Amino acid sequence: MIISDETIAYVAALAKIKLSDEEKIRAKKDLGEILGYIERMNELDTDGVEPMSHAFPVSNVFREDVVTNGDEREEMLKNAPKQKDGCFVVPKTVE
Repeated sequence: MIISDETIAYVAALAKIKLSDEEKIRAKKDLGEILGYIERMNELDTDGVEPMSHAFPVSNVFREDVVTNGDEREEMLKNAPKQKDGCFVVPKTVE
C-alpha cells in the first residue's frame, strides 16, 4: 500500500506533531510497512477460529469490593472548618 504525503500530514496533524521532511519520509515508509503487514494477516484463513481477547485464559482477578471503613461521617466532619446538616460547607465557585 502506498501512503501519500497528504496522509502523513493528516496523521501528523491528528497527533499534533510537526515532522521534518526526513521524518515524513521515514513515517511514510514505516506506515506502509505496518499496513502491508496487516494486509498479509488478512490473507490468513481464520474460519473456525474462535475470537479471543487474551492469548491466555484469564479469570476475574479483581478482589471483592468490601467496605472496610464503614459510616464514619461524624469522624470526618470533625475535620471540616464549616459544616451544615451533616455536610461540608465550601465556598461558592459558580456564579
